[in-house]
Amino acid sequence: MHSVSKVARIRIPSALVRFPYIYSTFRCSKLYSTRNDNIAAVLLQKNLIQRNNALSNYGPGTMRCTVFDSLGNKCPSSIDIRREDLVSRHQLLPRDLRKIERSRGVDLVPTLLVRRNGILINVLTVRALIKPEMVIIFDSVGGGISLDSRNHKAFIADLSLRLSNEGTDGLNRDPLPYEFRALEAIFVSALSNMSSEMKVLLTVCKGILKDLEYSITGDKLRFLLIQNKKLTVFRRKAVLVRQMLDDLLDQDDVLCQMYLTDKQDGKIRQLDDHAEIEMLLETYYSHVDEIVQIVESSISNVKTTEEIINIILDSNRNQLLLLGIRFTIGLLSLGGAIWVGSLYGMNLENFIEENSYGFFAVSIIALLSMIWLFAYSIGHLSKLQKMSLVNNSKANIK
Repeated sequence: MHSVSKVARIRIPSALVRFPYIYSTFRCSKLYSTRNDNIAAVLLQKNLIQRNNALSNYGPGTMRCTVFDSLGNKCPSSIDIRREDLVSRHQLLPRDLRKIERSRGVDLVPTLLVRRNGILINVLTVRALIKPEMVIIFDSVGGGISLDSRNHKAFIADLSLRLSNEGTDGLNRDPLPYEFRALEAIFVSALSNMSSEMKVLLTVCKGILKDLEYSITGDKLRFLLIQNKKLTVFRRKAVLVRQMLDDLLDQDDVLCQMYLTDKQDGKIRQLDDHAEIEMLLETYYSHVDEIVQIVESSISNVKTTEEIINIILDSNRNQLLLLGIRFTIGLLSLGGAIWVGSLYGMNLENFIEENSYGFFAVSIIALLSMIWLFAYSIGHLSKLQKMSLVNNSKANIK
């Protein structure tokens, strides 16, 4: 039996059968609409899959990485490693890669996860997996600093040099194990980037504060506000790095698990036998804490300057208000004199018109009343200007 297509099962009007050209056009339009519906269904299905992956925090199927071997030699070019291979081969958990996959720039929250035979670290622009015999640097998410930048190239060169651990007659060789040398290179790169960013922010802030000593303008205040926000974000980033190191120093079991080479050799360490990694983390903790203190001092200077500027602006605003009140008092006093003059300027007969000294008398009286009213108002305003932190009444001290 012959199969009948879906298009053939469509009931065709008799008018289309009589005219072949119209029938062919009708059939092509039906085929075209069916094909468009299939393409739309496929695109919709792909879109739903991508949205489900995004909601489930799953990233792409492969991740571009730079791999270093046990001798510090870097692979000639970056390689693509499947996500499943990273999880299965290196004994990671699927949720360990979610933070790295979801990151697209400089992540403010650093993490350091110690697994069975590896250390997964995410500090600022560096995301890496440290093993006892290899280091994997994740390049596909390095949105904060490009792979061709000077900082990234310097980090790769320093990491390769530290991992190779080459020295003359063993004098310059680092006694730390492979994984600790990799951690040290990552922390050195992170501190170098933080120090460079801090110097730029502090230099700009000092320049703005110096300019504000000579003149206060709206553009300078707006620029100072922008720099203060940048300093606050940088301080939060440095505080999070310091908090991460502080939390690691408080966990003896995690510090012992970071000795990957000893675990690979079957050596079991006691909970208090982690002097090397503790000294290493304490050194960089002190450096990060120093950066935090310097930034907090700069933020305090900015806030102090803002408070002084607000005081100056309030004082100027008060002076303008006082000047307006003085003008109002002067107009009030002048209005009193004008009122006296207007009384005798009306077309009414009175005895002063017959006196030759009437005009001078009215003028002197109006002038004296204006002076008295102005002096009284200014004196009362001066009393209101005097401010004191204590009451005028004597305090009863027992």
